[in-house]
Amino acid sequence: MSELTVKPVATRAERKQFLQLPWRIYQGDPNWIPPLRQNQKELVGFAPHPFYDRNERQAFLAVRDGRAVGRILAIVDRAHIDRYGEQLGFFGFFESEDDPAIAAGLFDAARGWLKERGLERIRGPVNPSMNYECGLLIEGFDSPPTFMMTYNPPHYAAAIEAVGLSKVQDLFAFWGHVEMLDTLDKKLAFVVEEATRRFNISLRRMDTKRFDTEVRMFLDIYNQSMGANWGFTPLSDNEITHMAKSLKHLIVPEMTSIAEVDGKPVGAVFAMLDYNPRIKSMDGKLFPFGFIKLLWNRRRIKTVRMIATNVVPEYQRFGVGLVVMARLVPEVLAWGIQDVEFSWVLESNNLSFKTLKRGGARVSKKYRIYDSDPTADSSGVPVA
Repeated sequence: MSELTVKPVATRAERKQFLQLPWRIYQGDPNWIPPLRQNQKELVGFAPHPFYDRNERQAFLAVRDGRAVGRILAIVDRAHIDRYGEQLGFFGFFESEDDPAIAAGLFDAARGWLKERGLERIRGPVNPSMNYECGLLIEGFDSPPTFMMTYNPPHYAAAIEAVGLSKVQDLFAFWGHVEMLDTLDKKLAFVVEEATRRFNISLRRMDTKRFDTEVRMFLDIYNQSMGANWGFTPLSDNEITHMAKSLKHLIVPEMTSIAEVDGKPVGAVFAMLDYNPRIKSMDGKLFPFGFIKLLWNRRRIKTVRMIATNVVPEYQRFGVGLVVMARLVPEVLAWGIQDVEFSWVLESNNLSFKTLKRGGARVSKKYRIYDSDPTADSSGVPVA
């Protein structure tokens, strides 16, 4: 076998190889969804993105006979280091042909680069943090992912474990069908009624006339509500602005719900239509006509991904999340939605996990975050 070379991505041609590699890795795989090309370019740091305003990254490419056969991105997330006080680096955007030597070479390069920056451990995959796509698919290869969820070949888990990484946390996707609404646990309806009465909650859709303000409000609630979750780091102001802009044309108000107490937003949920079949048909290209294809006649999309139900800390554990979710039910039925994916849910998030199980949702996919030393994990305990 010819020699394998792993090198840092430095030239325009190497960046192109890095970005285009998945199209060859997944050739013929009916369940792979190509990334939105411009979005991927930004998230790996080849085009401006606010995540890299203060963070570092280095892309590596594995090459054999002049042909790219693997890739990885090493990431320094300063928000994580500041929040948890641990010298931990990350990896993301890992792709590889089915050859253990390729994965070994890529991880050696990524670890070496991180070690030069004082980071002894490595965790991932995150693309490029847990606020974006993350996790390695380890169960549920029989169907495509929903919008903004990851997908990979089954052999990646063995490749990552072979280089000395182990599970540190699992993430789950739950599937539900609208017919399940008829069999919901009556206790859940009671919780909704009691929480609504107790806090005098008012509910509404997102106001599209104030879209930017509304999305920033949602992401602010997201930052507040996720503080106790394992591995969480808040989005920066610039990331919030960038994310609001990128979601502006994709969010539909019917799939949003906001709970207010005395005029103050205390909870919010939004579901994203599953644009993935359309992204696949346009091969990830938004221009020149892909954007029109993406948004045309969205009423025909009958699957949604319930991305987040977030409640500010002082109202958590009182059923407010169920209240804000319940407002979506008539909207979902009116739209004609058939399938809903709730993703992702951390295994350590007992409240959400138990609530979804009680509601009849079933686990459809399982993802994993790996760490080179999971026993040293302290990411659930922010530095005071």
